[in-house]
Amino acid sequence: MRQLKQDMTRVQMLVGDALVQTGGLMAVADGVPLSAPKFQKSLERTMDLFEQSTLELRQLCERHMPGLGYYGSRSQLPAVSVTGSVDLLHGWLHIRLSTLLPHCRYQPPAWLSDTIRRLLDDYEQSGGVLPHLEQALLVIDEHSDVEGRHIFDQDNKGWKAISNALKGRLILDDDQYTLGVALLSRRSQANVCHIFLLDPKDSGEFFIGYFNHGAETYFYHNHWTADTQQNHTHF
Repeated sequence: MRQLKQDMTRVQMLVGDALVQTGGLMAVADGVPLSAPKFQKSLERTMDLFEQSTLELRQLCERHMPGLGYYGSRSQLPAVSVTGSVDLLHGWLHIRLSTLLPHCRYQPPAWLSDTIRRLLDDYEQSGGVLPHLEQALLVIDEHSDVEGRHIFDQDNKGWKAISNALKGRLILDDDQYTLGVALLSRRSQANVCHIFLLDPKDSGEFFIGYFNHGAETYFYHNHWTADTQQNHTHF
């Protein structure tokens, strides 16, 4: 109980600080003037506090859950809250995130790396076999209808959380000789992110399918289903 109290105290502090930050943002929304740099800093601070709160709650659940599964043996979250899925498409690892990648100017977001690791853990625990590659190509394909997206700009490094989650587990490292990276995007109302990890030797087949046949039908509408293993995870 002492450890639980310490954990809950930490979560309460983070959530309390996050609520204070959101109060400041509400004041700006109500017309209180704030310079653009200070407004940006306040937004990033709010995001960081909520991210840290989420990670602390995840760790708290791991330490203190009695192992009985979800309440009532089913998830209380609506289907729209599903975090993502892992499957194999034509032998290529495919991770689908039900969210857009975050903007991050200074360091990759910890929650994104943590989410990907948990998706991979759950996939393996469900009997899936993850690939292990000496060299690999990482393809990040974001589908969005949000105007002004600059997530792949060099000063927004949020996508690097993906390679951070994969290195040491599916690939030895994410240096330039081990991991190639392709950043793709297309306009779509789906607002999701697709991630592929494949052998560089398969890159020709992948991009021919992606550009010549259309990604929506060739990859994402069950074009390859015969050898597909799927696992969907939520947190």
